[in-house]
Amino acid sequence: MSDARLSVLKTYKLFVGGKFPRSESGRVYEVTDSKGKWLANAPLSSRKDGRDAVVAARKAAGGWAGATAYNRGQILYRIAEMLEGRRDQFIGEVADAEGLSKSKAAAQVDAAIDRWVWYAGWTDKIAQVVGGTNPVAGPFFNVSSPEPTGVVAVVAPQESSFLGLVSVIAPVIAGGNTVIVIASEGSPLPALSLGEVLATSDLPGGVVNILSGKAAEIAPSLAAHQDVNAIDLAGADAELAKALEFAAADNLKRVLRPQPVDWSATPGTERLTAFLETKTVWHPTGSLGAGGSSY
Repeated sequence: MSDARLSVLKTYKLFVGGKFPRSESGRVYEVTDSKGKWLANAPLSSRKDGRDAVVAARKAAGGWAGATAYNRGQILYRIAEMLEGRRDQFIGEVADAEGLSKSKAAAQVDAAIDRWVWYAGWTDKIAQVVGGTNPVAGPFFNVSSPEPTGVVAVVAPQESSFLGLVSVIAPVIAGGNTVIVIASEGSPLPALSLGEVLATSDLPGGVVNILSGKAAEIAPSLAAHQDVNAIDLAGADAELAKALEFAAADNLKRVLRPQPVDWSATPGTERLTAFLETKTVWHPTGSLGAGGSSY
């Protein structure tokens, strides 16, 4: 008997609502490495897939926003744990996707894992940075606190298939938002594999939804969607970004414009606060005793 065998090739699928559907259109497209070698067929998402992702994200939004910040931090840290266990797989995928040596790909993957830990630590601390009590004239308590914007659509960076991807997803969900992300068109495989990690890391279904395909086809309907609250244009070129920003104005979406970013640099809190709203609560104070002092 011959020992020769055929390899079992991986079927990549979308990640929507905690499940792994194929594109409803049935379409796929070829993904190649930096030398043009075929790697896999990735789902070519349709606008219907985008709408399904919005439904899943909206369904998950209330529960995720209502979770304690500490619990969200635990889940983000769990994602880092799961990625650490599949580190070698992601090194291979990132090396193929971006044409990197194994050592450089390893540095990208390690930085992405560390980024999950970074934002896990911020979940229960950001309120102290951007919120607090406000001095007001009158017998009132006045307290401002951050709240999630809601459902956020993200055009992922095109060149940084994994570190850049994590850098735009993690801050959005750390703040309590849910997200629909359109992966890098040329290098979607690390993003689709990330869905497998998220599905086994305690993250509720629908909090992160990952689509692959053409941003120019999927993103306009998301930008115009009335149930999407914000959009991050990180991976959009100038022409697409302009069109998406125009579409987003219809329901006054919060828009984060594309800008040059060194994804390997230590992140600040800008992407975290970009999708937080400030709620201010007034509460009357009461008088104590005949002296009229108040608390």
